[in-house]
Parts: sequence; structure tokens; C-alpha cells
Amino acid sequence: MSALSHADHRTSPPSIHIPEDYNAAHDLIERNLLEGRTGKIAYIDDAGQYTFGEVADRVKRAATAMLGLGLRMEERVMVCLLDTIDFPVAFLGCVHAGIVPIATNTLLTTDDYEYMLRDSRARALVVSAALLPQFLPLIGRIPTLETVVVSGGAPDGMLDLATLVASAAPHVEPAATKADDVCFWGYSSGSTGAPKGTLHVHSSLIQTVELYARPILGLREDDVVFSAAKLFFAYGFGNAMTFPLAIGATAVLMAERPTPAAVFARLRQYQPTVFYGVPTLFASMLASPDLPARDDLRLRIATSAGESLPEDIGRRFEAHFGIELLDGIGSTEMLHIYLSNRPGDVRHGTTGRPVPGYLLRIVDEHGDPVPDGEQGELQVCGPTSAQGYWNKRGKSRTTFLGPWTRSGDKYRVDPDGRYVYCGRNDDMLKVSGIYVSPIEVEGALITHPAVLEAAVIGRADTDQLVKPKAFVVLKAGHAPTPALAEELRQHVKHRLAPYKYPRWIDFVAELPKTATGKIQRFKLRALD
Repeated sequence: MSALSHADHRTSPPSIHIPEDYNAAHDLIERNLLEGRTGKIAYIDDAGQYTFGEVADRVKRAATAMLGLGLRMEERVMVCLLDTIDFPVAFLGCVHAGIVPIATNTLLTTDDYEYMLRDSRARALVVSAALLPQFLPLIGRIPTLETVVVSGGAPDGMLDLATLVASAAPHVEPAATKADDVCFWGYSSGSTGAPKGTLHVHSSLIQTVELYARPILGLREDDVVFSAAKLFFAYGFGNAMTFPLAIGATAVLMAERPTPAAVFARLRQYQPTVFYGVPTLFASMLASPDLPARDDLRLRIATSAGESLPEDIGRRFEAHFGIELLDGIGSTEMLHIYLSNRPGDVRHGTTGRPVPGYLLRIVDEHGDPVPDGEQGELQVCGPTSAQGYWNKRGKSRTTFLGPWTRSGDKYRVDPDGRYVYCGRNDDMLKVSGIYVSPIEVEGALITHPAVLEAAVIGRADTDQLVKPKAFVVLKAGHAPTPALAEELRQHVKHRLAPYKYPRWIDFVAELPKTATGKIQRFKLRALD
């Protein structure tokens, strides 16, 4: 089994040839060796830097180590690792051996992990030492979990990942997987219910490169990329693993939480050319007194995903740094971004146009197309759609409709053919008989100089009529007062139709979010 040829992985989308016999890990590591990058730096993490040759060697040794633990092809391994070199090594080592890794959120609770371990029946767990305490109560309680391997220093009596990898021989020949075999799982964020194991096939990884990273971002071999979005998150997974390995770029990894201070430190030290973030982070960065000057950095482009980018944040980021910030949307189900603004064609307040290779449609509650300008549910058709959900047949049948995948997002198309985000299906408000997007109200609120973040839900008034209610996080130096609340109401009234302003405003210290930065409005509704 060979890596895709130079011609294969430069084919213009959407006609990308992927052979039937195909192993994604083998392709991602072998192509760099074939193209003479053995000595080029592939990764920089908090502990050091690693060449493409070193990464390839470690991945192949990890594959042998996993097989040596008694794991077999198609069996599952939970990978709960911080962003260090061990993530691509363990993850791709499993894939090289035909074992199915499950990329797992590192910010969950013991109960969450118990649910996922029982649901997936993973036979092994590879976990960072710092995260091990969350799993200790589960060892011996999960009948299918037989082996625990620890990254970053294993306690006595436990297997150490570095020792296992170093002592294993390279697994030279990749497992005889097919392009349509399940490659890995990713659990959905659980923002609207129990997490769902989402199954992706081998061919989907390289498709995201050829459809988005190369033609939209223009990612190059000489780029240095830094993703504040973590590797366990589908967005960060592409940003920091699939994309740089496929193209031969260098990726910076950061194990700690993506606070503005931590992000600024990496931007200054490593001078990345491409930066990937989420709207919440961009807002915090712009509000920080330590915000780097434009000339302090070498960025040429930045991207935003995970939630809709408010127009004001996009404009302020570009004004400060002098580079384009591309807002896009992807999902766990579609693996990466399928709708995006693009260089030279950015319009803030929109999510841009479809990524070539994907088809989009907006439909009403009956599944019929809506006229341009009207809101409806966004559905997407493309080659990176998941195979389905594990053990969720009913949910699979209502989400994956033949070639189409329901996004769960409300959108409309503007007169120029750009897509405008209007909120989640279950977040839309009907005020005075007219649908109101909470995103639109939130976007108006954060244009006020005192507001850092805002989230809007529906609340029934004394007449049991739904009206908008806002939860607001203030910037440092601003006090929550009734006078400020009234000022914010008037601020929204002056920017939107009067019926859209928030009747109630609660000032809060922070908003509940998933680990991927999405606001959990259902928790706000429970508090109300």
C-alpha cells in the first residue's frame, strides 16, 4: 500500500482519486518521506520539536506497540490526550495498525468518560497523566476496558506510552484497510443531548485537505500553523494534524488551555503564519491589554469556526492585525469546514459560500427548499460525511438523509449568494409571530464597548409570550448596573428591529460552553 502520488493529492476538487486500498495514517506520514521532508520540522510542542522522519518512526512503533497489547484490527482505543506530540503518534499509530482510535474531549467529567467507554466498548485507553485522575475510578469497573497506557509519566504499575513506543519495532506495512473502512470516531459535543459516537472513514481525512486546506486556505509547505482549537475537536484535528501532515507544514501544539496569554506567548515565540481560533477566543484576545501589535507577528491568515463569528469581532480583528479572518462552519458529522469565507472574498456577518466539492440546500420543516432570503435548515452533501452514529440507528436515520446531512443550523442566503447564520434549530425564537435569531441579538449586544460576550434565549413574559432574554459578560472595568442594562436595551433597539431587543438582561461572570466553545443555551434555559 503506497501513499497517494503527488498528482493524486494535487487533483483539483471535487475529483479526488483515492484508491480502494488505502490507509490514512500511512498516506499522511509516508508522503513526507517520499517528498524529501525527513529532516524538516513537523511538530513543535511544549517539550521540543520533531522532524517528519521522527514522527513517522514513532507512529510505526506505536502501531507495533498497540498490536503488542493484544489489540486487533477494527477494535477501539479511547485517546484522551492533551495537545503534545503523543496525540498524533498514538492516534496515527492506531490507524496504521487498523485499530480505531476515539478522539476524546479532554475537559469532561468521570461520568462522561464512563458513558463513552461503555458506549464504545473500547478495549484500551491512552490518556495524559494530567487527565488520569478522571479515569482512575473507572479502572476495573468497565468490563471491556482491559489496558490503560499513560502519556507524560505513568504511575508505578501502569504502562508508559513513551517506553512502549521506544521499545517497539517499526510496523513497516500498514494494515490492509480500505478507503471506506472506519478510520476513527469522534464524539459529538453533547450540546443538545448525550454525546454520539460519530464514525469517519479513511478517505475523509485527505478529502478535507484537498477540498478546504489547499484551495481555500492556500496552505503551503513553508507555513507554520497554530491551532488554539484542540486536536480532539474535529476543527482542531484537521488544523493541526491532517492539514500540516498532508502538506508538509510545521504545526505548533499547546497542551494548556487557550487563554489569551497562552496564545499570545506561542504567536510571539514561534511566529506562525496561520492561526486557527474560535469566536470566544478572538473576543478575549481583542479585550486583552497584552494584545500583540500587528508588526510583532508574522500571521498571513486566520480562521474562525465552532460557532458563528460576530461581525464586530471579525472587523476589529482584521483592523488590528491587518489580515483576513475567515469565518466558516463545519461539524463533527462533516469532519471539517464545508462553508466558508475565503481570501479576497470576506464579508463579515456571513459564513461565506460553499466550499467546492460540497452542495448545500436550505429547507423548511417539510424538507422543501425555501426561497432565497428566507430562513430554513441547512443541509450539506459532500464526501466527508460520517458513516453514521454508533448504536444510534434512529438518530442516524434522521441526521443522514442519503447523501445529505442535516446540520441542525438555521441559515438564509443573501442576494449575493452568501450564507447567513441564524442560529440552531432549537434556539430560534418566535417573537410577535416572527422568527428572531439569537445570534443576531448577540451580535448587536457585543458591539457595545462594555460587553465581552452575550447569549440570548427565549423567555415567556407574564402573558406567556416569548421574548428575548440576554445573559451578558462584561469587560473588565465595567460594573453591572440597572442603568447599564437599560443602555444595552437601547443599544440593541438602535441596531435591530424594535421587537428583537432583550426584555431582560442578566449579568454573569461567564457563559456555559462546550469544550469546543459553543454556548450551551439549554443550561441557560435551565437557570432561567
